[in-house]
Amino acid sequence: MKIPNPDEIFPNEYKTSCYIKNVITAPNIVVGDYTYYDDPVDPTGFEKNNVLFNWPEFGDRLIIGKFCALASGVTFIMGSANHRLNSVSTYPFHVFGGAWAENTPPHLSQLPFKGDTVVGNDVWIGRKSVIMPGIKIGDGAIVAAYSVVTKDVEPYTLVGGNPAKPIRKRFDEELTGLLLKLRWWDFAPERLAKFLPVLCSSDLNAVKKTVKEILEG
Repeated sequence: MKIPNPDEIFPNEYKTSCYIKNVITAPNIVVGDYTYYDDPVDPTGFEKNNVLFNWPEFGDRLIIGKFCALASGVTFIMGSANHRLNSVSTYPFHVFGGAWAENTPPHLSQLPFKGDTVVGNDVWIGRKSVIMPGIKIGDGAIVAAYSVVTKDVEPYTLVGGNPAKPIRKRFDEELTGLLLKLRWWDFAPERLAKFLPVLCSSDLNAVKKTVKEILEG
């Protein structure tokens, strides 16, 4: 059984999609197997071009799960992009040195800390969407193209717009709960390959029945 290798940079001959876990160098970026970034110009440049203001010493992380699809131009804004908000001026005086640096606290210590940005598993983020610092996007969610995500996204929910708002739930509560329990993205490679007909079926009642049988078995 020939199964795609998650440790390859380019999963197919087109070389526009890149399994980005294999090109990440920053210690605070963690990406799961089979998550890809698609870009006809520079798919391997994801870390440099699409994760902005990333200073690991600030302390926040970008964590992206398995089997996520990131379209061209998707951008993650990290926490050090922020400015001080709890004072009269938001201007970053300290970074320009001289007397300004002498009379202000270290720049990074002044910034609001939003925490880690976390994207679940099997998440599809549409073209040129922007994910703001500290956002949590649940498993199976979809972010429509050109969205700006400023609030957390529930699992298996479609959101879109600027700022992004919920458009609809992808499935009913029962199927959503079953899928979150199943965690198919953690299946062994051979088991997953055999399970693909279920994942690609539009007969959701049949899918629900199959998943129940697996969980009960």
